[in-house]
Amino acid sequence: MLRLVTETVSLRLARPFRIAGYVFDVAEVLRVSIDDGTHRGRGEGAGAYYLGDDLPNMLADIAAARAAIEAGPTREELRALMPAGGARNAVDAALWELEAQRTGLPIWRLAGLDAPPRPIVTTFTVSADTPAAMAEAARTYAQARSIKVKLTGDLPLDLARVAAIRAARPDVWLGVDGNQGFDRDALGALVTGLVPHRVSLLEQPLPRGAEADLDGYRAAIPLAGDESLLTLADVAGAKGRFDVVNIKLDKCGGLTEGLLVAAEARRLGLGVMVGTMIASSLATAPGFVLGQIADLVDLDGPIFLSEDRTPGVVYQDGTLFAGPEVWGE
Repeated sequence: MLRLVTETVSLRLARPFRIAGYVFDVAEVLRVSIDDGTHRGRGEGAGAYYLGDDLPNMLADIAAARAAIEAGPTREELRALMPAGGARNAVDAALWELEAQRTGLPIWRLAGLDAPPRPIVTTFTVSADTPAAMAEAARTYAQARSIKVKLTGDLPLDLARVAAIRAARPDVWLGVDGNQGFDRDALGALVTGLVPHRVSLLEQPLPRGAEADLDGYRAAIPLAGDESLLTLADVAGAKGRFDVVNIKLDKCGGLTEGLLVAAEARRLGLGVMVGTMIASSLATAPGFVLGQIADLVDLDGPIFLSEDRTPGVVYQDGTLFAGPEVWGE
């Protein structure tokens, strides 16, 4: 028998974070630990705000599955025991770390990687604000090689934001995130306006549920699906609509499912991106493992916190590194 312990934590942001339709100043997360009396695994989940997967929902998911979790399921069995979401993500991460401690094998080897993890380039996200403020924020990311811009659905203002950031940082890879803020009628004008600023990725421009509006549409910029693509079951529907699948462990339910999503995306000829919600280093580290096989990495959640965990992930020269002392030792 295992022992499952839960903890709720408020992660305070250093400043408000704005996207289309939402402003965040705190993230309520669930942390779990699972031990067998000798070894202990840990995990953190934030859920997905747009699915109503908040702290009460995550705690309810844990309560419903507590007995089954403490009976010691495999990670694959956990996928059937709990619904996808933040609670399963936290439990899945704890089971990965517990397995690493029990077997003495590093998580990268358990995950089937060929070599130890290396630092990976990650995007640094600019929260929606005035064009001038966003340009200044982009300048403060002096180390960044890759920047992602949050849009709000106001087309003229959004294009002004992108223009200001590109002028401030002509050197970086640039992507934008619509966070469901546009409709099909505005999509053509949005893409046309982004092309001159060398934007390399447009993420989730249309609302979740409007995926069919992309049938037959071919954008001049690769499209990534985020809110539209939650779990392994959604990946087949991405073909012909999206070019890239953005995998977030909080929506798919953990690293175990995330690896399956990545493999299926590859099989279908789609690009793989790994992203994050607002999260501490504890939740970022499993994504870092997945990021080793991703084309694009957006794991900057800890940089927005007023205080992160110690030890934490390391951001240096535009890259991210999560050592086993953070998670998985």
